[in-house]
Amino acid sequence: MQQALIPHRRRLWLYALAALVVLFLVLPVLIVVPMSFSDSRMLDFPPRGWSLRWYERFFSAIEWYGALLTSLKIAVCTVLLATPLGTAAAYGIHHGRGALLRHLQTLLLLPLMVPHIIVAIGIFYIFVRLQILGNFAGIVLAHTMLALPFVVVTVLAGLRSFDATQELVARSMGCTRLHAFLAVTLPQIRTSVLSGALFAFVTSLDEVVVSIFIAAGDNVTITKVMFGSLRDEIDPTVATVSTILVLCSLVVVMAGLVSARRRSRPAGA
Repeated sequence: MQQALIPHRRRLWLYALAALVVLFLVLPVLIVVPMSFSDSRMLDFPPRGWSLRWYERFFSAIEWYGALLTSLKIAVCTVLLATPLGTAAAYGIHHGRGALLRHLQTLLLLPLMVPHIIVAIGIFYIFVRLQILGNFAGIVLAHTMLALPFVVVTVLAGLRSFDATQELVARSMGCTRLHAFLAVTLPQIRTSVLSGALFAFVTSLDEVVVSIFIAAGDNVTITKVMFGSLRDEIDPTVATVSTILVLCSLVVVMAGLVSARRRSRPAGA
């Protein structure tokens, strides 16, 4: 017997609870953005006056503006490295039958399960021994390790909803495994791959604990500069940087959503 649908009026409490949860998550952003336009030397909310002085200071101070550019470069390089590696790992885990591959997923997810402070200390020790502390490539590798689990999880979800027999048909027609993956599988799981790339970008841009230990010199990230600013003095420029980071994340996510929607449309639509 089919169960009758619950009327909307009896689910008002659920809608109210969902609205409160969303408000709780969005409230910090709603507070930070007005604070970035304050004319006060302190972090005041609500602002007593409005000014662009902290945006002017951000774009005129190389320690802030340069650190943001460095973080964006690191995030882009992390995406370019973590996305293909995570996709390949997810494909191997999904199709693998060996005992080693069954435990590979757990190994790749360790950066999510181990506290970042422990990971940061381990990376710091290794980078000191390899003499790459503060090196741009070293920071990219560390961020790639942290972003890789997100790519693996999202791509695995896409592969598990994909009919693998389509790839087998392509291989039976003479395609190599790589060609069959690129021509048949990848176009159908591209949304999952794109989602993993977005997660990798945001993870790298938002990383602070590991960056505090390994970022130095000309390769200081914006999150490390923000942490130092909050530790030494209360600088309202932090609110400006937070607003810019939120805007960058929103732009990347919206671009990904638009791209995925356009690619999901049928041809000729």
